[in-house]
Parts: sequence; C-alpha cells; structure tokens
Amino acid sequence: MLTRQFPAAFPAKNRFALLLCTTTLFASSCMQEREAQQAAQATSPETIVVQDTVARTEPDTTTIVNPDTATIAQPDTAWIYPGPKPLPGAILPEKRILAFYGNPLSKRMGILGELPPKQMLQKLDEEVALWQAADPTTPVQPALHAIVVTAQGKPGRGNKYRLRMTDKMIEDVLEMAAQRDAIVFLDVQVGQSTLQEELPHLVKYLQLPNVHLGIDAEFAMKNGGVPGRRIGSFDAEDINYATGLLASLVTEHNLPPKLLIVHRFTQGMITNSQNIKLDPRYQVVMHMDGWGGPALKKDTYRRYIKNEPVQFTGFKLFYKNDTRGGHRLMTPEGVLALTPKPMYIQYQ
Repeated sequence: MLTRQFPAAFPAKNRFALLLCTTTLFASSCMQEREAQQAAQATSPETIVVQDTVARTEPDTTTIVNPDTATIAQPDTAWIYPGPKPLPGAILPEKRILAFYGNPLSKRMGILGELPPKQMLQKLDEEVALWQAADPTTPVQPALHAIVVTAQGKPGRGNKYRLRMTDKMIEDVLEMAAQRDAIVFLDVQVGQSTLQEELPHLVKYLQLPNVHLGIDAEFAMKNGGVPGRRIGSFDAEDINYATGLLASLVTEHNLPPKLLIVHRFTQGMITNSQNIKLDPRYQVVMHMDGWGGPALKKDTYRRYIKNEPVQFTGFKLFYKNDTRGGHRLMTPEGVLALTPKPMYIQYQ
C-alpha cells in the first residue's frame, strides 16, 4: 500500500483526497509503461501502428491558423519553428526552460515536493548549471511547475474526480520561485471536470507576467471513467480554449506572451492536433511526458512529438521512474541530441 506523510499545515479533509491522487498517478504510470511497451513492439522502420492508426514520418511542417480570421497563413520561411515569430518578451526560443514539477504538499508527485524548499532550489540550481554547460549558446530559464488541480480516484465534492489546491499553496510556489527569478507553471488535471470549468479559477494568477499554464491530457476523462484506470485525452478544441484564454489575458493586461505546456505520451492523448491554433500572444509546447529507458523515451518523442509538430517541444525526465530496471537517466547532452531540440525540460 502506498503511504506518505502530509505536512501539518495541509487541511485534514484534503489529505485522503491527495493520497488518492498519489495512488492514481502510480496506477497511471503502470498503464503508461504497458502501452509504451506494446507500441514499441509494433514499431518497424517504415511504419508505426498505434491503436489501429498508422503514423508515418513527414517533414516538420504545420498549418498556421489565424484565430481572428480563421484563414490559412503560410509559415515564414525565415522562422524555423511552426507558427508566427515571437513577440518581444517571449521566452522561447531565446531561452531553454528547465522546470521542477510536482506538488509541494506531496513527496510522491515530483521533485518539487519531494525535497524541502531550500534543498529543492539548490538542486534546481545544479540542474540549471548542467544544462547551461551542455548548451552555452542558449540561456536557461528556471521554472517551478506545480500541479494545482489534481486528479482523484474518488468523485469528491462535485463528483468531478479532481481536487483544487488552495490559493495558499499557489502563493507558496510563487514565493519559492521568486527566490530564483523562476517562472511558474500552474498545471491542471481536470478529471471529469473541464478546462472551461477549472481555468477561470486561475485567472488571477495567470494574469501575472511570470505565471503560465500546463494541461495534462492523461487525466482528462472526457467520456467518463476514473482517472488512472485509463489514459484520458484533450482535443484541439480544448487546447484552443486554453490558448484563447491566455491570449485574451495578454491583450487585456499588456503581458508578454504566455506559455502553454501540453502533456503527451500516446497517440490518443491529443486528437486533431492539426487544428491547434497558433498566435503570437502565446507559445505552445507539446511535452513528451513518458517514462522508461532512453530508447523508449526517444521513440515516444519521435512518434508523438516530432511526427505531429505543433510549435515547440518539451521532454520530461523522471528521477525515479526513468531509472527502474537498471536504466540510466538521460543526460542533458543526450536530450539535446534529439531533433528537434526540446526547448522545455521538466524533471519529476
């Protein structure tokens, strides 16, 4: 049985719910490993068969849709990433983001909560230095990526299978980030709720210039079901809602472009990705969230991130899950050998 200790300040009524979330995440990781192994067995040099669909390698190009006119715009040939050139103040691709992920109230959901804040920030400094040494030409922007709506194994209040964190928790993360001039990502696992229901509660933080958004399709149960028992999904329509909200905040508050991190490690997690709209007011990162040995992680990145390009790419490294079975944790140099080079790096 999974057990953990909660800080005394964490409300007692939420402790059981967060434990359920931890259990859910563990079960989901097992499903991820099984699916990844099955997909790897189906891989051939020419064709990859996944869930009765066929994905073939194609050039890294994409259609850019202007959300205001709904007309097709051609990519600028001088700009190597899909979508419009960044506005002043945009982080990518001038910097590479390095984020520590988790929940400060849980030791089992990621490095952000596994260590006391002082030690966690020291470890973040060490990773930033390693990545800066691996690619001296690209400055590294530190970040804290906090799960602020967590998927649950029980319906909970509202029967939505999700638990919203308190404002105090978010403000604690903002305070920690300020000690390193780090940006902050607020990550949402909607369960049986929706982005339309959850994101408005975060607007007062998303309108801050250093706060950005992450959405986790794994725990989005669009067709019902319990998070962790099967892998969820987001459609382009869901992602376009999130980016539309970010764009409106940028316009209303005269902010630098916002970032949206979209978790993905299977074919079905993101549907109709070709319909994801791009706009200079935000930057979309399709984030490879799978764990395992280096060969499996590289293959997942190729099939679901490189082969379905949206704009920028991300890559997650798991301190524990990636090293199971005697595997080694990929080095910064190993990750930077990928094509395209990920511009968002996350450690869990």
